[in-house]
Amino acid sequence: MGAELNQKLFSAADNLRSKMDASEYKNYLLGLIFYKYLSDRLLEQVVLLADESLEEYDTVSKQTILYRELLSDEESKEDLIATIVDILGYAISPEYLFNVLADQAKQAIFQLNDLNKAFVQLSTTYGQFNGLFDDVDLQSKKLGTDEQQRNVTITEVIKKLNDVDVLGHDGDVIGDAYEFLISQFASEAGKKAGEFYTPHMVSDMMAQIVTLDQKERRFFSVFDPTMGSGSLMLNVRNYLTHPDNVKYHGQELNTTTYNLAKMNLILHGVDAEEMNLRNGDTLNKDWPTDEPYTFDAVVMNPPYSANWSADTTFLDDSRFNRYGKLAPKSKADFAFLLHGFYHLKETGTMAIVLPHGVLFRGAAEGVIRQKLLEDGSIYAVIGLPANLFFGTSIPTTVIVLKKNRQTRDVLFIDASREFVKGKNQNKLSEENIQKILETYAERKDVEKYAHLATFDEIKENDYNLNIPRYVDTFEEEEPIDMVHVGNDIKKIRQEQQVLEKELLEAISSLQTTPENEAWLQGALEVFKHEQ
Repeated sequence: MGAELNQKLFSAADNLRSKMDASEYKNYLLGLIFYKYLSDRLLEQVVLLADESLEEYDTVSKQTILYRELLSDEESKEDLIATIVDILGYAISPEYLFNVLADQAKQAIFQLNDLNKAFVQLSTTYGQFNGLFDDVDLQSKKLGTDEQQRNVTITEVIKKLNDVDVLGHDGDVIGDAYEFLISQFASEAGKKAGEFYTPHMVSDMMAQIVTLDQKERRFFSVFDPTMGSGSLMLNVRNYLTHPDNVKYHGQELNTTTYNLAKMNLILHGVDAEEMNLRNGDTLNKDWPTDEPYTFDAVVMNPPYSANWSADTTFLDDSRFNRYGKLAPKSKADFAFLLHGFYHLKETGTMAIVLPHGVLFRGAAEGVIRQKLLEDGSIYAVIGLPANLFFGTSIPTTVIVLKKNRQTRDVLFIDASREFVKGKNQNKLSEENIQKILETYAERKDVEKYAHLATFDEIKENDYNLNIPRYVDTFEEEEPIDMVHVGNDIKKIRQEQQVLEKELLEAISSLQTTPENEAWLQGALEVFKHEQ
């Protein structure tokens, strides 16, 4: 069912693809899928509240009739709405239900303004949806040059989506489908996609790393200060014994991406009270500052070598003041790392994806790196293959950090050569990921793959963490058999002499004419000289 649902949802955007690129049309498709999910979920809840059977009320049309009937009772109407809001956190008027708008689309009486009113009602009435549909720009000229053309474009998308069951009853069906769409858009958008999506196999590996020694926690908190679509955070619960007891804390600078993350979490069944998300600049102002502000797991895939202010006032900021220096203005990598690490619990684990430069660059970054190593904060360095991420082909590294360690050794894993080559992107196979995780868990040397370096080793290397300094992947060449080589040369020379003799005889046998006399004389001189 998953693959079929994915394809149906993706094909619903067919008529948008010719009008705009993936970074734009994703907002329409994902926004409409999200609204349909809210609408269909409400109707299902109405059936349950009425003590009716979903087998009997098995279509949205039947459910809508029931909803209208229940609302027609003036005495119980307000109580019904209040109960729905109490359970779901929102309610939708019957005239704005997705299937009602879709029926109008089929009858060619749909008006864009009605959809806009539906979005406005939801956004202004219930705080959790505030601004969530702002990127579904129904007046965009890319949908059509006039109102009628724009109407037709959106009508086609709505009609296609109306036939799709977005609820399902088999785990996170729609949530997984939503993530599939996000990954497809990331693939199509290319360079523009790095800001909102971490490939699933990398996300999967990081989730397993940060939960490895805390799977059994009754309650778990995860923080992603550069959350993108939120998928990295969401993946963490897949490796916990109590996945329903997770609190998600995330921040995102890009408003469109922030809205995408919020929708993604809701579609994965995360209730409003289980998420604490903020649309804002991660580095310029610390957040969260209220309890809780430290978390069991911190996962991050920040923008690589981004610019930031690096204002000297940050030297007094509690996130950075222990490290003596600030990350350079043109390379915020360590600023992101220190921000995330500051918000990690004493018992937690953090995993962050960064470019390799953070492992060996000097100056301020060298000072910060040395302090982290002296504190024993860096637990592992995992080198990943190049071309894994959308928008960049550079190889990256996952740095794992912990607090309050008794030792200061660092595990180095060079996984850069083990991957599945794809047409546009390389991928980590399940086998590749398992090898990384097993090596990480065992924390032992593996020839040409991993090395557990002591603090003294690292100190001798001037706190340079460049992986080849610790993991020798050099493949020795076979020793050269000089006797064999000598015999080969002798044999080749003998063959050469035979060929030259045959050529000389052939040239000598040619009849001399005024036209070729000079050429023959020259050729004979060459071969006589060679001999």
